[in-house]
Amino acid sequence: MSFKKPSSTPVVVVTGGGRGIGAAYCLDLAAAGFDVVVADILDEGSEVAEKVRATGREAMFVKVDVTVEESTRALAAAVQERFGRVDALVNNAALYQALGNKRPFTHIAEDEWDKVMAVNVKGPWQVAKSIYPLMLQAGYGRIVNVASSTVHMGAPGFPHYVASKGAVIALTRSLAREVGAEGVTVNCVAPGLVHNDSSVALNGDEGYFAASAQQRAIPRSMEEQDLFGAVRFLTSEASRFITGQTVIVDGGQAFS
Repeated sequence: MSFKKPSSTPVVVVTGGGRGIGAAYCLDLAAAGFDVVVADILDEGSEVAEKVRATGREAMFVKVDVTVEESTRALAAAVQERFGRVDALVNNAALYQALGNKRPFTHIAEDEWDKVMAVNVKGPWQVAKSIYPLMLQAGYGRIVNVASSTVHMGAPGFPHYVASKGAVIALTRSLAREVGAEGVTVNCVAPGLVHNDSSVALNGDEGYFAASAQQRAIPRSMEEQDLFGAVRFLTSEASRFITGQTVIVDGGQAFS
């Protein structure tokens, strides 16, 4: 995959890059040739940045609260000062593991619903709004929002999460319409159930993962690495004529 400016190292911002799948994205995109900005509210993001630097790529950690405009603007300013550009943004930060056990919609408190919407929907909008001017300046950019295949299946037990990810898909389409003429694409990756620590904490029973695997056209557990190809593609020049789309990566459990 080539980039528009092969003579310069492309820069990617990954929100929620401090642990889990976000950290895995950071390391894989470094392997793909990006310098990486690890953006997270968690201090563990500094450790991920160190791991990226150990691969030979440049990296920086910026502590950010994606729900606060002042914080996301500070993120953009820090990136501008350090790298002077942003080629790609992966809007990965979200509330998922912290949701606890699944439960009926009638048992979800209003403040919990609002918090999920603030992080999972307002967050990608705030970060995109802050980072976009750097892309506009260059006439080039790739924004990849992270949704969920649960939107297509109506998974029970955490409707606030499912609704928030549906909103991310809608946001993706709206932004794509606005910025396409400026050389910026906006797409979505919708992961299925990844068998990692976060999903185990939320779903508990290992039998749940086995049952999910058997519902897939490719009947095995999903790993973090299964997402790397789609994210690499959508952050590259190779996806230059694709925008407003949602790529479901779940082994063929949900079709769109």
